[in-house]
Amino acid sequence: MGLSLRDLAERSGVSAPMLSQVERGETSPTLVVATRIASGLELSLSQLLRLDEGGAVTIVRAAERRSAGGRRDGHRYEVMTPALPGQRAELSWHELAPGAATGGPDDPPMHEPGSRESALVQVGALVLVCDGQRHELAPGDCVTFDSDLPHHFENPGPGTTTFLAVVTAGLRRS
Repeated sequence: MGLSLRDLAERSGVSAPMLSQVERGETSPTLVVATRIASGLELSLSQLLRLDEGGAVTIVRAAERRSAGGRRDGHRYEVMTPALPGQRAELSWHELAPGAATGGPDDPPMHEPGSRESALVQVGALVLVCDGQRHELAPGDCVTFDSDLPHHFENPGPGTTTFLAVVTAGLRRS
């Protein structure tokens, strides 16, 4: 997140000296203070305390992926990462039939403010249309962009296109 103590103090309403003491283990925060710190970090209290985790490693087997059709015909995708509380990134695999798209120019942004997306083309031709500009991509190309802008992917080629996408949540812009 890259926050300074001063930034977190401002966001949480907890003084910088108190945050420093908690960080160094010199004091234990009350539940009220811990809740304010969690809120300043955009986490729930259980996420801050890591009470909602079952272990340090989570594996999603191929048969366990969340599959879905796209919003449009010819788009199929699978979410490859688990749905964990507080998770700030999602990896998905996409398949686009020839001429298919993940959305259209009039679709609103799908991702929260401050989100970024990176996409790696595996097979075929791919066009990213982001904020009205077209970007042509080939196998092996990787693109990163602000995914809170209107965007979609298109397959302009004669064959099936596959790509991986990672969406990361960011700090909300003020």
